[in-house]
Amino acid sequence: MYRFIGVFVLVFSVLFSLQLTEPVFVHVVEPFTSFIATVSASIIVPFDDSAVAYGRVLLDSASGLSISIESGCNGVEATIVLIAAVIAMQASWRQRLVAILLGFLAIQIANLARIISLFYLMQWNLDLFNWIHLYVWPILIMLDVLFVFMVFIRYISAGTTSREALA
Repeated sequence: MYRFIGVFVLVFSVLFSLQLTEPVFVHVVEPFTSFIATVSASIIVPFDDSAVAYGRVLLDSASGLSISIESGCNGVEATIVLIAAVIAMQASWRQRLVAILLGFLAIQIANLARIISLFYLMQWNLDLFNWIHLYVWPILIMLDVLFVFMVFIRYISAGTTSREALA
């Protein structure tokens, strides 16, 4: 348990600090965040052609209202938590890599749902938008991380049990 906590804290601290550095932020985080806004707009456009992405901003051209996808809202921090937890577990690097890749996809799918729902909530009810943005979605995203991590633990423990049964 101490090993898990130590490795988790170390990996989390390094990755979180790294994403805050200017080169990583400018060359990785910002382009990724802009990509998320573009993907969100491309999902919305078949249903509502007033959605437009400008960098990290998702704009409703009909109403003029927009949301800006900032750090903490792009899924990067949630992914860092998942990566730190997965790396801290004793598993093969192949198992860890699969968990990180699938977890990243799960986080980003949930995050796209989050951004799209907030895009419409912003236009409908600003008080509800603020409440859901600040309280509901952060919890749901971290529950997504926890769920992926629990599936990973179950997967590696099932593999361990199978190997022990074969021995």
